[in-house]
Amino acid sequence: CMLEIKNISVRLGDFQLRDIQFSVEEGEYFVLLGMSGAGKSVLLQILAGIIRQSEGTIFLNNRDISHERIQKRSLGLVFQDSSVFPHMNVFDNIAYPLRSRKLNKADIQNTVQDLAELTNISALLKRSPVGLSGGEQQRVALARALALKPDCLLLDEPISSLDVQLRGEMRSLLRKINQTGQTIVHVTHDYEEAALLAHKIGVIEKGRVVQTGTADAVFHHPKSEFVANFVGIRNFFEGDLKGNGDSLKRFSTAGHELLLLSDDPDSPGHIIIRGEDIILSEMEPESTAVNKMRGTITEIEPARVGVEVFIESGIIFSALVSKESVQKFSLKPGKELWMSFKASAVKFIAR
Repeated sequence: CMLEIKNISVRLGDFQLRDIQFSVEEGEYFVLLGMSGAGKSVLLQILAGIIRQSEGTIFLNNRDISHERIQKRSLGLVFQDSSVFPHMNVFDNIAYPLRSRKLNKADIQNTVQDLAELTNISALLKRSPVGLSGGEQQRVALARALALKPDCLLLDEPISSLDVQLRGEMRSLLRKINQTGQTIVHVTHDYEEAALLAHKIGVIEKGRVVQTGTADAVFHHPKSEFVANFVGIRNFFEGDLKGNGDSLKRFSTAGHELLLLSDDPDSPGHIIIRGEDIILSEMEPESTAVNKMRGTITEIEPARVGVEVFIESGIIFSALVSKESVQKFSLKPGKELWMSFKASAVKFIAR
């Protein structure tokens, strides 16, 4: 495998990372998922060489880099706050690591142009980063991190400070970068981000990696109560995406055909639907929601926010409702009702 972490431990004041182990294959998108303070950023800085572990080994392409300096590790690092150089224009920001390696002018020019095209910032090369939006600055930081063709790109919460629309654009860009063959390790506290990007997920709790696996395995077969509560995605279904030539597509799963909005080509994959996007009603809904079906309540459980209602309709859906709704509609196991959700509430993840 490309990146292998063996028994990494470190103590920083009251916090401790203990016996961290996982591996990342070449070209894989690995997301480390955990709550604030779980140790995600500390681990990323250990991989980069900013913090030194007290125990354990890091292998990159079968080479032990555990004690190598940052500059020798062939790793690119992008922080949450992008950390662009304010005194240099965008071109010089991206060119900076290339100039430090004393590359010739033509090679620098070509590399910067290629990276600006990949990250969609060609029009900004002469601009100062100071006047750029957060999303544009993050693209500059990504281009700079990719300039030296790192074996692995390390991302520390790269999307969390952006607004909703920019997050979608940044996810698309990160997928595009990964599709060029770039191996990525990305840390986040956002399970939806993990589900939409990762080939493989590691869940970290209080300084320990408690589970690793595909999104399907982690979300459907959590190995602990913490993982189950934390990832919280119940509506995660496998199937096939088929289109009619427009953005409204059909997703077939276990005998159901669900409608969704997607620009993805026809392919097998997964969908996720947030529990709060599923609307329950006693009568057939007259809303604009295109996905409507009848089902029977199988379970009702308290959730971190509100109440989780499980509905069997050939497959089991989970809807998140308020305690008031449970009382108002007399929701209980065995009751039949309608559920509905919009096409825009269904997110597709290509396999």
